[in-house]
Amino acid sequence: RVLFRSSVSGNFNCSNNQLTSLEGSPKSVGRHFDCSNNQLTSLEGSPQSVGDFDCSYNQLTSLEGCPKSVGDFYCYNNQLTSLEGGPQSVGGDFYCSNNQLTSLEGGPKSVGGYFDCSYNQLINFNGFMEFWEGNIYFIGNPVQNILDLFPRDKWCKTIYWINELDRKSTRLNSSHL
Repeated sequence: RVLFRSSVSGNFNCSNNQLTSLEGSPKSVGRHFDCSNNQLTSLEGSPQSVGDFDCSYNQLTSLEGCPKSVGDFYCYNNQLTSLEGGPQSVGGDFYCSNNQLTSLEGGPKSVGGYFDCSYNQLINFNGFMEFWEGNIYFIGNPVQNILDLFPRDKWCKTIYWINELDRKSTRLNSSHL
């Protein structure tokens, strides 16, 4: 077992090392933490204070254990079925493409940059964030077919109204049970 420093002021790169655990990782990384291209199935032991966080190209099924606030966050090309346990505040970009997500429940509440959840299995917008600044990408998801019916500059309102209709429909259906 290798113990690393408890704090790193710059970047920390442990990618491409066939790691199966992040045990012993620094508790704090001032800039970019990169554990991509390993064999991780869990993020337990990862730093809780980071600039950017990259855990792409692993075998993750959960984001439990990752920091709750980050700059950029990359978790694409894993086996995620949920965004539960992931960061709630992303100051930059959030990339969760090429997973097995069917819902955005548990995902970030705000993203300051791009949001890319392409090539998943999303069938609705449940859990979609409350605030984002950059482009959004749903390419390769069943839900993309709905968005394609509307002009791109109207997607924000479209997602809002679809979620509102979905909530009202759920309340109506449950009141008749």
